[in-house]
Amino acid sequence: MEKLDRLGWAAGFSFSTYGVRIGVRSNDASLVEGLEPLLPPGWKPATSPTVDRLYSLLAGGPGARPGVSSLNLAYADETRIARARNIGAVLETFESDLQLYVAQSARNRIFVHAGVVEWSNKAIIIPGRSFSGKTSLVVELVRAGATFYSDEYAVFDQKGLVHPYPKPLAIRDLSGSQRKCPLESLGGSCGRRPIPVGVVVITSFKASASWRPRTASPGQGILALLSNTVAARRKPQISLDVFERSLGQASVLIGSRGEARGMAGPILGALDAAHK
Repeated sequence: MEKLDRLGWAAGFSFSTYGVRIGVRSNDASLVEGLEPLLPPGWKPATSPTVDRLYSLLAGGPGARPGVSSLNLAYADETRIARARNIGAVLETFESDLQLYVAQSARNRIFVHAGVVEWSNKAIIIPGRSFSGKTSLVVELVRAGATFYSDEYAVFDQKGLVHPYPKPLAIRDLSGSQRKCPLESLGGSCGRRPIPVGVVVITSFKASASWRPRTASPGQGILALLSNTVAARRKPQISLDVFERSLGQASVLIGSRGEARGMAGPILGALDAAHK
C-alpha cells in the first residue's frame, strides 16, 4: 500500500452501500467520472476518510519506449486484481470484485447468487452461480410479464423479505462475453419494494429435457440457498435463520429443464397454483 500511495492520484471518491464503505482513486480523472454505472445499486457518497476497501485504478499510457504503452491496472487494497491493455477488461474485473466484496461484507443483508423476479406480489428465486442459466430464465420471465428484481443476487433482509438489486441484465453470448441489456428493451419494469418469497426454483439445464418438476421440502430449498450464499461461511447461523423465515410459506420446485424459452409459463403457473 505504501508504494501505491506514493503514485500520482488525480481523482478519487468514497461511497457507502449496504453498510460497506468503499474508496476509489485513479491517476486519470476522466476514468473516475465514468465509474457510476459500475457501482452497486443504492450507493451514496461518503465523506469519511476511512473505508473498508480501497480500489486503485491505474490507466495505462505511453511507455518509456516509443510505440510501447503501459498496461491498465486495478488494485483492491494492496492486491492486484486486473492487468490488461484493454481498459474495459480492467473495469469489468473492478465491477465484479466490487459487487462480490459488498455481497460478502454487507451489514443486515444476505446476498445469494440467484435470479429474482416478482409475480403476484411474490418473489420467484432461481439460485445458481455464473453460467448456470439463471439470467436466461429471468429474461423469459420478464418477457412474460414478471417484474425484474435481479439476475445476479437475491438480497434478503433479516425478516426474510427479498429486495431489488437493479443492475442491468448481463447477458452472455456464445463466447461467454457479457453485454449489458437495458430492461426497457425487454418491455419490463424493475421492482422497488421488498417482497416475500413465493417459490424457489432449483433447476439445471439438460439438453432435450422437459420441465417436469417435483415439489421439494423447505429444507431442500434452504440448502439450495445456503449453497449459493456469498457469506455462508461468515454468517452460517444468520443465513439459516433468515432462510427459515423466508421459506415458511414458500413452495420449492426441483427438476431439470431444457431451453429457457417456454419455461416462463409453467413457472408462473406453478406459483399461481401454489398460492390460490
